[in-house]
Amino acid sequence: MDDRMVVLARAGAGLVLDLDTPWLPRVLHWGADLGPGVDASALRAAAVPGRRGGAPADPAAPSLLPAQADGWVGRPAISGDRERAYPHLRLVPESVSSSDGAAAEIVSRDAAAGIRVVSSLVLDDAGVLRVRHTLHNEGGTPWSMEGLRAVLPVPDHATELLHFSGRWGLEKIPQREAFLPGIRSLETRRGRTGHSHTGLLVAGSAGFGFGSGEVWGVHAGWSGWTVHDAERLAEGWSTLGAGELLAAGEVVLAPGETYATPDVYFVYSDAGLDGLSARLHASLRARPSHPSTPRPLVLNTWEAVYFDHDLDRLRGLADRAAAVGVERFVVDDGWFLGRRDDLGGLGDWYVDPDVWPDGLHPLVSHVRSLGMQFGLWVEPEMANPRSRLVEEHPDWLLSDPDRLPRPWRNQHTVDVANPDAYAYLLERLDKLVGEYAIDYLKWDHNRDLLEAVHDGHAGVHEQTAAVYRLLDELRSRHPSLEIESCSSGGARVDLGILQRTDRVWASDSNDPLDRQAIQRWTSLLLPPELIGAHVGPSHTHVSGRVTELELRCATALFGHAGIEWDITECSPAELSLLREWAATYKRLRPLLHTGRVVRADTDDAHVLHGVVGPGHAVFAYVALETMTVDIPPRLRLPGLDPDVTYRVTPVAGLSSALPRWARPAAWLEAGTVELPGRVLATAGLQAAPLNPGQVLTLELTAV
Repeated sequence: MDDRMVVLARAGAGLVLDLDTPWLPRVLHWGADLGPGVDASALRAAAVPGRRGGAPADPAAPSLLPAQADGWVGRPAISGDRERAYPHLRLVPESVSSSDGAAAEIVSRDAAAGIRVVSSLVLDDAGVLRVRHTLHNEGGTPWSMEGLRAVLPVPDHATELLHFSGRWGLEKIPQREAFLPGIRSLETRRGRTGHSHTGLLVAGSAGFGFGSGEVWGVHAGWSGWTVHDAERLAEGWSTLGAGELLAAGEVVLAPGETYATPDVYFVYSDAGLDGLSARLHASLRARPSHPSTPRPLVLNTWEAVYFDHDLDRLRGLADRAAAVGVERFVVDDGWFLGRRDDLGGLGDWYVDPDVWPDGLHPLVSHVRSLGMQFGLWVEPEMANPRSRLVEEHPDWLLSDPDRLPRPWRNQHTVDVANPDAYAYLLERLDKLVGEYAIDYLKWDHNRDLLEAVHDGHAGVHEQTAAVYRLLDELRSRHPSLEIESCSSGGARVDLGILQRTDRVWASDSNDPLDRQAIQRWTSLLLPPELIGAHVGPSHTHVSGRVTELELRCATALFGHAGIEWDITECSPAELSLLREWAATYKRLRPLLHTGRVVRADTDDAHVLHGVVGPGHAVFAYVALETMTVDIPPRLRLPGLDPDVTYRVTPVAGLSSALPRWARPAAWLEAGTVELPGRVLATAGLQAAPLNPGQVLTLELTAV
């Protein structure tokens, strides 16, 4: 490569920028590492298309920030104006630097418009590319930001798109469609990531699946308004892009001020969606802030007691929790001032003396005497109208003071960017964590931000940044504190919030059948140790479905596991199974929380997924529907070492009893079988004849 190229290459992924242009560098390639020895001029010649008679002389290949100045007629990556002047920037590179094929920085400027942009690109050891653009207003008047996104091209054989819809209690419903000419723009204006988003938009080759095909994905690491888009122009160019979605007038830069995009993550895989996940998971696990201790088994009190807080009852629940092997006891909603239901108290972060005359100390001391950590639920960004906070400080709400937005769950949003509100929240949270030596906060966020106004203008951007600052400051004061991102379940799952939290709550529904899909698609972005997954009661309060305990335990196993159930009412048999499951989770979590997540491409009647490590693997096969044939499917186990022979054994307590009329396959009747990984991946194993809602969990160990 010559000095007119920038080449980033790591872990089989590569990006090539062409500097031989008067404008911003053109992106010649993003995808597989092209390897050494590629002639720069030949690659450039191979990438420049021919043209028809009506096309411009220099066809507009996508630049690092596609815009009309370089002939781009799609959605511009950068837009704004200086008091209605310079609506189209003409950025010219001033400097380009790169290091070790892993990072590059391009500084460009439109001198007439008074705008400088610094573009930072980092390709990490997992092959995940992180892009951030920072705009500097060097002019003498304000610059109104309209949009700034990170955009990269994808090849024309990326003909299909994958994205997600969803709702409360049923997040992450996959949507597949053709990648057609035009633009597919996925925008969230909820003030949080939203139940429908993993934050990933994926383009792929025809028929791509979990284990096959080429895929290109993009994710904006931001918790406010975002846009993810896929665009295919008539000229033949196709792009993926993402960034923050800005409201009119939301970001206006005074002279000397800057605006930085959130980190946008681009990831390529030639091994299907599992390959994409493997890169993302490896990238996240390499972070200095990634949880480094075993993920403790949790009991959360919500579905056990709801708002009915009583010291003796919670002590009894803690006793039972410790007896089954729980390591972290979390008190959910209902502990603070005036909080007997969801109509009042939110915002008043003081322990209620009517319920807790001695504070939380008696319960905290009891929990710690049992060898468990103590956690607490909070929702700092929200307040009920019936609260001291709102009554005494109505100006602390994120709204026009004369035009409150419609209530949502009987609550409004606190303007965290208001310095006084920020100071109050920091003082209260700091005091609570310090007084009780709290190990863990379940940090909730239970409404969309409608008509969010801060200081007279659109306020989601400043609200999101202020919440990040609040989390960062609290963590700096209490470095050992862990925080969960919960938002009506899985409505705030993104890599922006996860830069300062330790796990997400994937869904408010613990229905194990719905959770099969919710966790499968949440784990496309996040590794299992960052996804909260709990065993609930047999009757799920969200879906109303009744399920067996073996399935609930097996489903929770493949995440950061916990219990959300009044286990003081469990039968001896249920308690025995929970103890067995807790011991299995602790034994297997070194594998579950470091291994490669794999998923089989199956029909709608069943799912097969697992986690694979060196010489060790765990898989779960779940029947979702009644079979239409007599003989169950073969289980072809992906991701195994083809040259290793594995002993395959059903996991006790995590496999359903067969129906009375059914006879197991021969290997199941024997209780084990030994086969090479290549045989298990191709010929497979005969599945058990399960009814809908039943599970077979398998452990594989190298012989």
